[in-house]
Amino acid sequence: MNKINKTDAEWKAQLSPEAYRVARQHGTERAFTSPLNDEKRDGMFTCVCCGKDLFGSDAKFDSGTGWPSFFQPVDATAVGKTEDRSFFMRRTEVHCADCNAHLGHVFPDGPRPTGLRYCINGVALDFKPESKE
Repeated sequence: MNKINKTDAEWKAQLSPEAYRVARQHGTERAFTSPLNDEKRDGMFTCVCCGKDLFGSDAKFDSGTGWPSFFQPVDATAVGKTEDRSFFMRRTEVHCADCNAHLGHVFPDGPRPTGLRYCINGVALDFKPESKE
């Protein structure tokens, strides 16, 4: 898969100011502000920047943190991870494997079967409901 590379100007033209701040500048949205936190329908959560499938609704759970949370990505190649040492903390950042959009962080305090909590900024995601044909 080819990586998606765009200029800053191209990302700014494509994204809302908040999505740009979070996904391209490694920001964080305020807790409990994303409608995707309460999304309960079957479907796929995709990257707001490039549309890549990232998390299935079957892996979503209510972590009580105020951000959409998942116990695993849709597959092992969907997201990448890097060490984040900002704000005097040591965390694992999660980004889109195709366009490098900042999504959020992963923590080792999630439910079974993985024990992981992918804490994802809702503004970095789009949601595609499952079609009922």
